Amino acid sequence: MRNAEVVLTIHSERGANGLPLERVYRHLFNPEFYLRAYGKIYRNDGAMTRGSTRETVDGMTLQKIDGIIGLLRAERYRWTPVRRTEIPKANGGKRPLGIPTWSDKLLQEVLRSLLEPYYERRFSGHSHGFRPNRSCHSALKEVRDYWRGTVWFIEGDIKGCFDNIDHEILLKIIRRDVHDGRLVTLIGGALKAGYLKDWRYYETTSGTPQGGIISPLLSNVYLSELDRFIADTLCPQYTRGKNRRHNPDYTRVDRLVRQARQAGDLEGVKRLTAERRKILYSEPLDGDYRRLRFVRYADDFLLGFVGPKKEAEEIRDRLSEYLSSELKLTLSKEKTLVTHAADESAKFLGYEISVIKAESLISSDGRRASNGCINLRVPRKVVNKYRERYCREGKPIHRAELMTESDYTIIQSYQSVLRGLYNYYCLASNVSKRIGHVQLILRTSLLKTLASKHRTSTREIRRKYRAPDQEYTTYRTVVVRPGKEPLVAAFGGLSLKRNPEGMGAEGFDHSKAWFRHTGTRSEAVQHLLYKVCWLCRERGPVEMHHIRKLADLNKPGRRPKERWEQIMSARKRKMLPVCADCHDAIHAGRHDGQRVTND
Repeated sequence: MRNAEVVLTIHSERGANGLPLERVYRHLFNPEFYLRAYGKIYRNDGAMTRGSTRETVDGMTLQKIDGIIGLLRAERYRWTPVRRTEIPKANGGKRPLGIPTWSDKLLQEVLRSLLEPYYERRFSGHSHGFRPNRSCHSALKEVRDYWRGTVWFIEGDIKGCFDNIDHEILLKIIRRDVHDGRLVTLIGGALKAGYLKDWRYYETTSGTPQGGIISPLLSNVYLSELDRFIADTLCPQYTRGKNRRHNPDYTRVDRLVRQARQAGDLEGVKRLTAERRKILYSEPLDGDYRRLRFVRYADDFLLGFVGPKKEAEEIRDRLSEYLSSELKLTLSKEKTLVTHAADESAKFLGYEISVIKAESLISSDGRRASNGCINLRVPRKVVNKYRERYCREGKPIHRAELMTESDYTIIQSYQSVLRGLYNYYCLASNVSKRIGHVQLILRTSLLKTLASKHRTSTREIRRKYRAPDQEYTTYRTVVVRPGKEPLVAAFGGLSLKRNPEGMGAEGFDHSKAWFRHTGTRSEAVQHLLYKVCWLCRERGPVEMHHIRKLADLNKPGRRPKERWEQIMSARKRKMLPVCADCHDAIHAGRHDGQRVTND
């Protein structure tokens, strides 16, 4: 049977050469792909969450893999309807989320691992959402680094994109790229499996199953048609002229500078050079020069256009027409704005994006001003959001829900909010000001929370927790553990300066992000194949016992740990290979006197 890495490499090469993928379904019979899938997703938080059945990652066995492969060989595998729940959105609304069963998650991960190397080489380089080694930061850096001189921003907003993806169009695209009828039928079954809401069955007539592992890849396959339309049709039509026409005034002064230099007139060279720096090199309103650029992250996309507003509106209308006629999606004209890049700001991925327009071509330090450069900014609403959450009547307040937690947990929770905000907005030019304001709110709220917990003043808390040896203001607590490294939680202690490289890896070649070789199996897979029970030490088929998190073993009020708990705590692992009898004993409560469930 072919090695998994060889298969993925071949798929990638076919994608790079533009060739269709063939005979993919037979690779679903390779147990190696399922072991790789299990080793990747068993750590996920949702692995212990039930779908519409009681099945979770707990109790994973090699026999379960054999059962899935047997059904696939007979072409009798049936997808289980997902359990649908609703999660809150940032704007206050609700987003539907589907929770598949564990077997469906495992098979979806195998399908994703087979199809992703092929499609990664076919996707546009301007697409950044749900792709390996790409992120919001890579999309924003593309805009910042390559969109200089943009005049108009066209903000794209698709109404309910993922809920309205047309199944027939999506399957037609996959049939074009993948010449394997059995695989297309299997994917179609996943799309039409339906869902359970309040334990009532509903059919799915459109959309990709949100919450499914393969859904992000399928949505990218669908929206890559939009990328292709923009890149192959709109960009060539609205891009012309190699360079802007030279400014005659600049050319005239530049000629005088050369003449003065040839005559040895140093004073004249200095005077004319200063005069030349105050003149634009090219004509900003060159009627024969156009540029259209785009970037997309999932269903959010942004276009930058150099040209008149009338043509920018034409581009917006053509996008709307294409989405409606070819992809059966609706572009919201109320939210799809044509924004002047210098006078207003476009909203993209939580940032405000504008073009720098200085009143003078010479900055205060005597250098040429950064006219035309892209400026990324933190929106004011980010500060307002945290002011509303942590303040009352304009003053920071304590958080009563944290007062029962330890000092370590309280400080760590505040620090995680600050660090998460900075890590995301570190590209912004005003990150120090905006996130610094949020830091001040969080710091005051932290001090008041600790003061309320210990029934003392914030002055006393400052004196007790202030770390004097830090470069930046830091409040720190240390948890001493005999025989182990102490636990340290600190709030602050980090610079909020702009980081133009973002939080990703520097110098990464995104064109080669299709596959990363892994030479070793995960620990869980090794135990599954080794077939030794860690409780009774008997050899034979094992089942992997999983728990949600190790902290559940240390909850206050629990009885002393039994042997299986001690092993998991000592190994710092959320899984334990056990035989069927020991696994039944754990869940029946015959190890610690209480029943262990998946809830």
